[in-house]
Amino acid sequence: MSISVEVRLLSGKTATLKTGWDEGVETLNRRAQTALGVGRGRLVDSSGSVLDACASVKKAMLQNGDSLTLHISRVQVQGSREAFAAIRGDGSVVTWGDAGAGGDSSALQDQLKNVQQVQSSDMAFAAIRGDGSVVTWGDADRGGDSTAVQGQLTNVLQIQATVGAFAAILGNGSAVTWGHKLFGGDSSAVQDRLKNVQQIQACEAAFAAILGDGSVVTWGFALYGGDSSCVQDQLKNVQQIQASGCAFAAILGDGSVVTWGDEDLGGDSSSAQGQLTNVRQIQATDASFAAILGDGSVMTWGEADRGGDSTAVKDQLTNVLQIQATRFAFAAILGDGSVVTWGDASFGGDSSAVQDQLKNVQQIQACQNAFAAILGNGSVVTWDVGAAAGDSRAVQHKLKDVQQIQGCQGAFAAVLGDGSVVTWGRAGAPLNLSGMQDPLKHAQQIQASSAAFAAVLGDGCIVTWGAGGYGGDSSSVQVLLKLKLSDKVRKNLKLYPAMSIKGRAAFNFGPRSYKIAVMVGPERSSYERL
Repeated sequence: MSISVEVRLLSGKTATLKTGWDEGVETLNRRAQTALGVGRGRLVDSSGSVLDACASVKKAMLQNGDSLTLHISRVQVQGSREAFAAIRGDGSVVTWGDAGAGGDSSALQDQLKNVQQVQSSDMAFAAIRGDGSVVTWGDADRGGDSTAVQGQLTNVLQIQATVGAFAAILGNGSAVTWGHKLFGGDSSAVQDRLKNVQQIQACEAAFAAILGDGSVVTWGFALYGGDSSCVQDQLKNVQQIQASGCAFAAILGDGSVVTWGDEDLGGDSSSAQGQLTNVRQIQATDASFAAILGDGSVMTWGEADRGGDSTAVKDQLTNVLQIQATRFAFAAILGDGSVVTWGDASFGGDSSAVQDQLKNVQQIQACQNAFAAILGNGSVVTWDVGAAAGDSRAVQHKLKDVQQIQGCQGAFAAVLGDGSVVTWGRAGAPLNLSGMQDPLKHAQQIQASSAAFAAVLGDGCIVTWGAGGYGGDSSSVQVLLKLKLSDKVRKNLKLYPAMSIKGRAAFNFGPRSYKIAVMVGPERSSYERL
């Protein structure tokens, strides 16, 4: 039996398509995309329900004259330490990178549909679907296996992650955790207290949940903040929590601060406690905290030579608007557009070499060991001591009209106003990949793992590149991840780096592994738009 349905975009553009009972919803979706001249999207019926892409038109109960809406979503990319996951416009997910770190989701492709958001731990991913359920993959011990709590993962609103565990907030205000116990994957000791949870913050190995009454519940590795018993009576009317690598800092309703966790790495704020009043916001390195007070001054604590001691620049820290952090240093933007830095010099704590250039600074981005500042005229100033990411001289003439910057472990990537991308930083060797013809254009956003970059283009395509484990060379941008394959091929789809990577070897890419390839057997050259 043949029927006609109208498919509409939110813009008002429509197309009328004829279909049959036996046609798949996915096939109908593709024909609608072609007819309307758009990329991937979700078909939604008049009641607002998303049609199951795996169902037939008959099973979806479509009738002659039905009106459907094709919702087009922008491609989203999330990176773990060694892999990426991309949510396509139709809510499906494509992954690539180290299989053990979440780069291989082929076994779960039938479940990865209508995905709304993806969160990552160091070595695993967790996807929230439209119905509030969760799908996980990657290193089983680091949160990639949620089977023990799968029945509890319903109506999930958001997910937070430590290095090796996940915590999900449900619609009823409770929380569900999974992953490695030492990283916060076991909340059984506090489960009866996890009610009316409003938000969850995470450090490397512990979680802290703010409840509706302003109190806080913590769990995970005790030394790193999983045990807040010593300050529990102070944790009242908590407004927000910030985390360093191994400690937490909570801002209370009266503007005071309560800290706990590793005392040497920010968990002990007693040295600054008398001055921590009217705190507006807090930023953190891996080993220290910096608080901006209501008068624009700054108070710091934690490991002294890694950002915890700002006495050398205290007089300069006035009218501070915002603070950015590398692993062990801070950079503050002042009201006049200048910048003040402190902390470990080898991580960007010393900006003296470029201080006269740091004027009219609009924003600062950080990678692990360097800073990059975007000035009002769209140019960029970078700094650190002895690390390649802080030296952009080789590409300085290209850094004009910069809109945004992303950093990974040892490199930066900047998106210019025309959508082109400029990269600099650590690279093991110049890349001369065969077939590299088209430069990277029309980039909308960039995400990073610790070893590579992924750029989402205006048409929804994704380009990935990496070099020497840090992604500092973009000469491999001809490799476009633009999969839209037949159902038969998609079921067997796996994405791997050109050289197999296992464990932590992603930090030591060989010269043949710069290229990320799509490998699907005899049809591996079948590329279309994501």
